[in-house]
Amino acid sequence: MDKTYFAHETAVIDDGAQVGAGSKIWHFAHILGGTRIGERCVVSQNVMIGPNVTMGSGCKIQNNVSIYEGVTLEDDVFCGPSMVFTNVLFPRAHVDRRAEFAPTLVKKGASIGANATIICGNTIGQYAMIGAGAVISRDVDDFALMVGAPARRIGWVSRAGDRLKSDLVCPRTGERYRIEGGKLFLVG
Repeated sequence: MDKTYFAHETAVIDDGAQVGAGSKIWHFAHILGGTRIGERCVVSQNVMIGPNVTMGSGCKIQNNVSIYEGVTLEDDVFCGPSMVFTNVLFPRAHVDRRAEFAPTLVKKGASIGANATIICGNTIGQYAMIGAGAVISRDVDDFALMVGAPARRIGWVSRAGDRLKSDLVCPRTGERYRIEGGKLFLVG
């Protein structure tokens, strides 16, 4: 079968999974049925995705990440090494909680640092930056820079990922931002 994506010989891609053109699935990754992975994604070593997960185009999933049912990643999301998504709030090994999976949405361009934990039922805003080891237990605004456990906003980042100073101008791109109602917006 002629594939439009690369899968390492140790990767397992279950029937019913879809992988977009130009994507790369690396060593010991497992893509479960019903999962849809967009174009030009990188799924690194020892990653498990699914079942029934939707992942946009241009995403990068680093080593040792599991993306469970109920998680949706929009385009260009970065998931750092060994970061964690949960999918149920009160787990018990002896109680079936599949009907209680709480959805998690990670919006376009967001980055999640190594060893961060994302508690289910929350939304991470566009281009937000979640620091390494942070614990996200509530919704995160677009462009927010979040650190700590529980995480708190310590500033803002641009679409390029640079921390914004008081002038709210990206030092890399020159894009300008404004704060309105406690939220950051791109001006141009």
